[in-house]
Amino acid sequence: MTYIVFFALLLLITLLASYLIVENNRKKAIEAKKKLFNARVSQVNTRLKLKLNELLDAKLIRPKYLPRIQAIVSNFFVVQAHTDENLNQLESTADLLINVLSNELIKTYQSNYSQNLVDNIQYFVAELPMQGILYNKTFYQTILPALIVNIKTEDIEQLADNINNADEISDINSHSKNIQDKEIA
Repeated sequence: MTYIVFFALLLLITLLASYLIVENNRKKAIEAKKKLFNARVSQVNTRLKLKLNELLDAKLIRPKYLPRIQAIVSNFFVVQAHTDENLNQLESTADLLINVLSNELIKTYQSNYSQNLVDNIQYFVAELPMQGILYNKTFYQTILPALIVNIKTEDIEQLADNINNADEISDINSHSKNIQDKEIA
């Protein structure tokens, strides 16, 4: 009988040790997942900050606008759950914003004309919510993508075509004015 009690006790101790080891590993896995999640959020935030600093150096954005645009990433999880799906949404939205800003920056370097981009960024910042609670799922899925698209300026070819068209229209207008002046005389 003593052997049975001894083996039962030994079995219970082994089960308890196994449980503690499994529970400890589970906690470590959860902690590692949280660290990875936070690292991805931090990486998105860092990429956006770098792009905004590049725009600031190019004098295309005012320093007072930096915190308002960074709030897009900072406030993402204010009213949304910390899920992988939401993190993917944040990454794709931030990538869209960074890509549009990069493309527009390249356009300004190529055309040496930046006023349209400056105006579009000012409009973009003006349309961002002032309160963190307003950065909700609807904002990120519907409003923000439309605002990001509004940052885009005309392509260089389109701009050149518009200038050529304006020149042609001005030539036509001056020609028709000359004809009208001759008819009046």
